[in-house]
Amino acid sequence: MYPKQREENAAMQEFDHLDVTHTIDLTDPPAVCNAVCELLGKEDAAIDRSLISRAFEVFSSLYAGTLPGYHGCETLYHDMQHALDVTLACARMQAGHECAHASSGRLGAGRLALGVIVALFHDAGYIRRRQDRRCWHGAQYTLHHVARGGRLLSHFLTQEGHGDWARRAVKLIHFTGYEIPLEQIRLDDPLDQRLGHLIGTADLIAQMADRVYLEKCRDYLYEEFELGGLTKRRHADGSIEVLYDSSWDLLSKTPAFYAGMVKKRLDADFRASYRFVEPLFGGANPYIEAIERNMGYLQQVLDEGRLHELLRRQPEPVLAPGTPGN
Repeated sequence: MYPKQREENAAMQEFDHLDVTHTIDLTDPPAVCNAVCELLGKEDAAIDRSLISRAFEVFSSLYAGTLPGYHGCETLYHDMQHALDVTLACARMQAGHECAHASSGRLGAGRLALGVIVALFHDAGYIRRRQDRRCWHGAQYTLHHVARGGRLLSHFLTQEGHGDWARRAVKLIHFTGYEIPLEQIRLDDPLDQRLGHLIGTADLIAQMADRVYLEKCRDYLYEEFELGGLTKRRHADGSIEVLYDSSWDLLSKTPAFYAGMVKKRLDADFRASYRFVEPLFGGANPYIEAIERNMGYLQQVLDEGRLHELLRRQPEPVLAPGTPGN
């Protein structure tokens, strides 16, 4: 590879680690923390910046493998960049929500802080404990990672003097997964329900708007699905149904997954909460626009039969702060 080409590739990979607006470095937890605190502080001056900063510190140590008792991030799709991307998207929707509501309908400083903390730790359940003898890779916890993350989140909040938030947090994190049907997540306050919709929406729109989403599905997500037992389904009669037989098969089924399950979840289950980012962008929605570009391009290359040929980016996972590929 020529030096100029290497420089161009390096520049493109750096670009891949920016958020959907190309303004925030998603390999830099302090940068995301500052952006989140600035966004939310404008809407509610009572926001607990110190608690949010502490959450980012613990999160960074957890993913880097320096938090006592934990291995660090091993999942290349559900990496640190994804968690930071989701947290930023959640903060943006929360800020837009507060802009759009009078005092009686606002989430308030406590919920704003809780929302970003749940978003930040929503995939912490993929990270193994040091004494783990059950699994050798974090992706093997795919089917149970939400509940595991809830336990870690509850511990963090209790340690930080917010044990009264822990029960809500354990319920809110389930809006990002499929371990509990959404209709079975019981929250007493409608504002907590709305907060869950924002967190769940952030998880979906951030990952699917990622500039390298398609390549990450190809290179990383299928492997996680294999390790987590999601590529096959065993029926009651003992027969085995193959859901995805390769990373290319997973990609080929992604347009239908988006048009069916994802859009229903976003528009109906989460009540189009993604629209709360629009006050921040003059009525535009950079996340939905990026998702539509990704899905449009994927459908185009599938129609042309050029899937192998036209997906040529090489994504780099972010397993620890500031270190793509670790």
